Amino acid sequence: MKSFFRFTIPLFFIITVFSCNKEKIITSPDAKLNFSTDTVTFDTVFTTIGSTTKKFKVYNNNKSRISISSIRLANGDDSNFRINLNGVSANYFTDIEIPSNDSIFVFVEVNVDPNGKNIPLLIQDSLVFITNGNTQDIDFVAFGQDVHLINGQIIPVNANDTVWTNDKPYLIYNSMLVDSLKTLTIEAGAQLYFHKNSNLLVKGTLIVNGTLEEPVVFQGDRLEELYDNIPGQWGAIALIPGSQGNIINYAIIKNGVLGIQVGEYNVSSPDLTITNTKIQNMTFGGIYAFNSTINASNNIIANCGYYAVSLLVGGTYDFNHCTIANYYGSYSSYSSRTEPSLVISNSISVGEISYVGDLDANFGNCIIYGNNNNEIGIGDTTSLTIFNYKFDHCLIRVDKDFDTSDESHFQNIIKGFTPNFPEFVSTDNDTLDFQLDSVSPAIDFGSIEIAKKFPLDYNQQSRLNDAGPDLGAYEYVE
Repeated sequence: MKSFFRFTIPLFFIITVFSCNKEKIITSPDAKLNFSTDTVTFDTVFTTIGSTTKKFKVYNNNKSRISISSIRLANGDDSNFRINLNGVSANYFTDIEIPSNDSIFVFVEVNVDPNGKNIPLLIQDSLVFITNGNTQDIDFVAFGQDVHLINGQIIPVNANDTVWTNDKPYLIYNSMLVDSLKTLTIEAGAQLYFHKNSNLLVKGTLIVNGTLEEPVVFQGDRLEELYDNIPGQWGAIALIPGSQGNIINYAIIKNGVLGIQVGEYNVSSPDLTITNTKIQNMTFGGIYAFNSTINASNNIIANCGYYAVSLLVGGTYDFNHCTIANYYGSYSSYSSRTEPSLVISNSISVGEISYVGDLDANFGNCIIYGNNNNEIGIGDTTSLTIFNYKFDHCLIRVDKDFDTSDESHFQNIIKGFTPNFPEFVSTDNDTLDFQLDSVSPAIDFGSIEIAKKFPLDYNQQSRLNDAGPDLGAYEYVE
């Protein structure tokens, strides 16, 4: 016991003495701070919603502890920026110490005040550090955008029909509903941004009047470059049973979970005419339809985690000059898919319940391709319900065991050949527009009778001026 105290008491004394000898604070005017960046930049931030949080580091590379006399936003209480330091939010801090060869984090957010104009706002400020008489600063720059905020709103039965123009963007926050018997019309050039998990639900009618030069864009509200091609940023456009008269022309629908869902199982079927539209980069699917009526032409439906197009539980579907191309996972770190790009079936099982319906599906002058060996899935044809489908003048990717000998279902088919999309040298999904290369077997292979019904391609080029129409949404032009 005595030897124990002989060792522990001197050790305790040493610890006490050294703990009282706190590192001295350097006071030389030559001692300055170092920073991980000289400018914190925010991409487009929407009014009233706020930004993501960004951070930077403040370093003390000196051999002694340093004390920062003050840290303040240059614009003070009028600043659009918010600072968080050591868990405390304020626009002014004093006597912040950093040990030698150590650092602290500064977290930054920004809010943008609306100005009622469809022009980006430039918001600037700086964070000023005063240390030993030295003044240093970090610039803050944010680009803001005033928006129409749609926060869980309903366009009700007794409201006037609504028209959205391109005066300034629309931010859908917590989803929205177009109620029965009402129409939402979206004019050319309008930009719709959806917050995470938000949807556009249509029980009435949706009319999208985009143009080649000014398409209507549906996308997530994260506009940093990092999010340009990240799927799953928002929910879906859902045409609820009972919705009728829906028309979508020249839209770009991207980076969501599901592009367009049409109908639900075996209840009353919505209808949709969709033309000249790109649906791409979805975690689940592009078009997901149940017992519905869809007329589709000149569309590009691409890069979806499961199905690009799935037509289930009956319905009437007519797809012409469409490019269904699924390379999800090939040009990114996202998991590869196993399901075919196109699935058609007159039945579906949900748990122990089976739903069935008469189905009639036609694909004319289309390309159905991707990075799987088999990109077409046909449901069980033994059901007593009607199950008619036909691929006429199409280039398809199917495996060697897929039977295309039945001419009632397959006529003038190209298989075993790539469509030669020239943009595949790129690693950016958003640049893959799936136009044809000069050596593509899809060139001039299409049915002239089908092309006469759709004489102009997605780019408004004539399909009737050369030896024959090309397959897919694009006519090859040298």
